[in-house]
Amino acid sequence: MNKVIRDGKVAVIYSPGYGAGWYTWHQIPELIYDPVVVEMIEQDRRNEIEAYCQTHWPNVYVGDVEDLRISWIKEFRVFLIEEYDGNESIRFREDIEWLVA
Repeated sequence: MNKVIRDGKVAVIYSPGYGAGWYTWHQIPELIYDPVVVEMIEQDRRNEIEAYCQTHWPNVYVGDVEDLRISWIKEFRVFLIEEYDGNESIRFREDIEWLVA
């Protein structure tokens, strides 16, 4: 899987706005790492994201691409993307209080 890595950090795309979850609605890992989408966000070419995604994932609803953000996460750091009403947030393994039986 292609990823954008700079200074030991990986670009992770997520959608903190309410509406449709970028990753959580589809569970396609390529959506959160796609180098082309990262570039479009960084270059403020968000108006091209939906057309690009339709050529790669025709059954994916991309929602409001204006809300997409990039979080730079240290390589190999374990994380998950949570969603509530389409609002996605990133949580790290060490921040979760696990219970033990």
